Order: sequence, then C-alpha cells, then structure tokens
Amino acid sequence: QMFQWIFLDNCWLGVDAIRVYTSGYVEAVNGTDVRLKCSFSSSAPIRRSALTISWSFRPLGPGNEETVFYYHEKPFPPSEGRFMKKIIWSGDISSRDASIVVRNVKFSYNGTFSCHVKNPPDVHGNVGEVRLRVVTSASFSEIVILAVAIGGAVLLIIIILIGIVSIRRCRKKERMEREEVVPRRYKDPDLW
Repeated sequence: QMFQWIFLDNCWLGVDAIRVYTSGYVEAVNGTDVRLKCSFSSSAPIRRSALTISWSFRPLGPGNEETVFYYHEKPFPPSEGRFMKKIIWSGDISSRDASIVVRNVKFSYNGTFSCHVKNPPDVHGNVGEVRLRVVTSASFSEIVILAVAIGGAVLLIIIILIGIVSIRRCRKKERMEREEVVPRRYKDPDLW
C-alpha cells in the first residue's frame, strides 16, 4: 500500500493511496484484438457505487490525449472518436481487475493507454500505463512459442495414440494365447 500526505484545510493529512498495476508494455499484430491488463489494490472496501475506472490514450505521434473508456457501476465505452465500438470491458471489479480489450488494433493505436482507478476515500495514487506497439506480424519469439506449443500438443496426442494401440495389441495377444491353452468346448449340434 502506498501512503501519501495531502494538505487539506491548512493541515497535513496522511491517507492511503490506491495502487494500480499494468503490464507496462504490450505488442499486438495489426488487425487483432489485444487485452490491456490493469489491476488495483485499495485499503478501502470496494463499493461499486463509488468506484470509478477510466482509460485514456495518448498517441505516440502528435495528437491530444483522449478518453477511451469509463466505468461507474457499469461500463461506458466511447460514443465517438477513433475508439468507438473498439473497446470492450473485460474487467471484474470483485477481483480488482480493470482490464479492457481493444478490438481490431490499428497502427494509429501506437501510444500509451492510461488506467485511472478511484475508490473513495482512496482517490490518490499512481496511474497505470500500458505502452501499445502495433506491428505487422508476430515477433519471431511469439511464432517459436506458438510452434513449440502446437508441436508439443501433436506429439502428446501421438504418444497417447501409440500407447492405446500398444495396450490393445497386448490384450489381443494375451487373449489369443489364453484361447490356445484352454481348448474351446464345442457343443455337438446333433445333441440338441
């Protein structure tokens, strides 16, 4: 928890501050969806009626900061601007999660997204920032990780199938050996 001093009514007061945590840096492929993670801790109990979350965006190049998303008892995605119909709430207040999803990212989304959380009386504290970098294709390391994951899954399936086939063959062989040791008793059809 963070502790801050504020000056109020000619008096210094010590107050607990809200802490906001983000991943700091995210890379996303142009045209894909990306989740911007933001979580928080507060010394005050979470009251849905008082808690507010806001996200803003500051472009990498020239341009003004703009509001991206607002939450107060329910999500309020932007009704205009470049992020209209592009932001989805993916957080969970009870888990102290204030994350959002940015849909169909574009190169113009390169910049810094800021997550602001206020939970009165905890209204002072840090602002969580996520720097988004939109790229043409996934980085080599992401492709390698994906290939290894898929290759590992395929290998696991092959090993399981080989195990199943081997067990069935062993059981069939044992059954055939038992049948050779114990002769079958055939009923004489004439005795019926």
